[in-house]
Parts: sequence; structure tokens; C-alpha cells
Amino acid sequence: MYIRVRVSAGAKKESFAKGESGSFLVTVKEPAEGNLANRRVLELIATHFGIEPKQIRIISGHHSPGKILSIPDAN
Repeated sequence: MYIRVRVSAGAKKESFAKGESGSFLVTVKEPAEGNLANRRVLELIATHFGIEPKQIRIISGHHSPGKILSIPDAN
């Protein structure tokens, strides 16, 4: 399954919310350098869906705030 995520890195507070049309709005404290923010986003998404972060793949948006992630379908 594919999901859309809009990320804001370097924020003072972390938040995780489901936005309109099934997308997610995520703010993380980590800076958008050295893949730190992407790793934290994967951790938050994995916690929400009850899976391991290594099961999630970034399909597009490695270097942009708008991302498309692939997560395994629930059985």
C-alpha cells in the first residue's frame, strides 16, 4: 500500500496527524540533514501501523517534504 506524507523537519515539537484524503502530516525535531529526519519519519509511521521501520520504503521524495511511502498490506 502507498501513503503520502508531508514532512516538516527541524520543528520544536513532534506531531503526527492524519490529513485530508488519507495523507499524513508529520513534524519531527531532527534536521533534514544526513537522512535523520527520514529515519524518524519511518519510525513514527511504523509505530502507527504496528510494523518495523525496515518494512517501509521511501518510493519518492527522499530530498523533499512531500514523500510517497510503501508499507506492507495488512493480512
